[in-house]
Amino acid sequence: MRPLSTENVESGRGPTKGRYGIRSCELRPRPGQASTLSPVPEDLPSDDGTRLAAGHPSVTATSPVGERATGGGPAATPALGTPPPTSGAPTSAAGFLDSILETKSELFRASREILRDSYIPNRLPHREQQIRQVAEVLAPALRGDVPSNLLLYGKIGTGKTAVVSQVLQDIQRRTELASHIAFVYVNCGNIDTPYSLLQTIANTFAKSESDRIPTGWSLDRVQVAMRRLMDANGGTVILVLDEIDRLVARSGDGVLYTLSQINTELELARLVLLGISNDLKFTNHLDARVRSRLNEEKILFPPYDALQLQDILRDRAKEAFRDGVVDPGVVERCAAYAALENGDARRALALLRLSAEMAERDRAKRITPDHVVKAKNRLEQDIILDCCRTLPPHCKVLLYAILQACERRRNGVLTGEVYDAYRRLAERLGLQPLHARSISNYVSELESLGLIRATIVSRGRGGRTREILVDVPISDTMPALEEDPLIAPVGRPHSRGQLLLTNFDNPARSGSF
Repeated sequence: MRPLSTENVESGRGPTKGRYGIRSCELRPRPGQASTLSPVPEDLPSDDGTRLAAGHPSVTATSPVGERATGGGPAATPALGTPPPTSGAPTSAAGFLDSILETKSELFRASREILRDSYIPNRLPHREQQIRQVAEVLAPALRGDVPSNLLLYGKIGTGKTAVVSQVLQDIQRRTELASHIAFVYVNCGNIDTPYSLLQTIANTFAKSESDRIPTGWSLDRVQVAMRRLMDANGGTVILVLDEIDRLVARSGDGVLYTLSQINTELELARLVLLGISNDLKFTNHLDARVRSRLNEEKILFPPYDALQLQDILRDRAKEAFRDGVVDPGVVERCAAYAALENGDARRALALLRLSAEMAERDRAKRITPDHVVKAKNRLEQDIILDCCRTLPPHCKVLLYAILQACERRRNGVLTGEVYDAYRRLAERLGLQPLHARSISNYVSELESLGLIRATIVSRGRGGRTREILVDVPISDTMPALEEDPLIAPVGRPHSRGQLLLTNFDNPARSGSF
């Protein structure tokens, strides 16, 4: 229904809807009838964003929508489809923020940081064996000896970084024994070039601004300065290289060779390498000399199963939430969803935290399994959207062609069929189709992102080809792509508030948002 214009309001024919939503309507009393409407608040904003003071000539006697006039008069009727705000409800961003800050959370008893993967609890369930192994390797440093280099393997969310952080914290607490030990943590997902890595290590030991290594030096000069600063500090340096496989994939293993043999060039300091990798075959791509130095100690972190994830979530929930606000089935459902995705504890914690936030937004007193379903759908949607936004234009068109073909056939499609569908779609969008070899490379890229799965099939005398299957929910991925301006001209219209469902959810229990 089209909102009434200002002219209708001035003639007393109905409510008005401005920038701030439905505000009020001016009701003029009949001749001889006294006005029963309440006065306008002093801070009422006008439609142009300014605030009108009481007594301003353009301010008339108004009544908030839904507030009944005294003396039994009829209430002002809001526009159709818009619920009336409650009395005293905030009408601006500042008002909403103030009301949230003034309201004490009925679900959380402590910081939400407890439900994030960056939080290191005192107890790490089902990682006692790995904690003992890491501690046994690093303990000689407390006696002044040089520990062996160590590599930790495991998929995402298996507790590798948490175990290392806990062991290093326990070493640091022994201040008298650990006074000669220095720790350097580097995330190779962010620092993935030899120059930036050596610069970061060296600047950790810089005692003044003049000692810091600037950008622009030669790599040999940076190495010399790093050794000088490490020797000036002395003692044992434990260098943690998180996601070390990404460093090698980006820059090769040359910098690892430099670090692995640096102890032969240091005089007063000693370096210990502790690498963390999500790639179980990471060392297969290393030079034999580097592999022999790094493979002194290896520890494997297996994925969590559903029962182990439940223990982790119960510990965090007991610490983060108030008593009795988590319904039965919430923890179990979060653990089950994460167990289906390679036992990722980060995923399970994110589901539990977002479920609680969904319950808060619904003004619910308890966290229910329905909130978990909503949180799971929101997370999946966000991941798909983020992934689709970063794809190159032709890769987006290719993915959309694959989704269309799989949706029609309900099974896999061959690469030749995929290329024909891509070419037709590209021409409809006004793009020059790429060569089949380039599209084959894009198929491999989509497979590495986990969006599709390509298997080689034999066609007898026709040779071999690849059959492509979709590895993400089509009902979620297609709308995400159709939101992109590139795909929008050929996309299908979607109404707001559609259901986001997966094969794991019961449609009767899924919510819309």
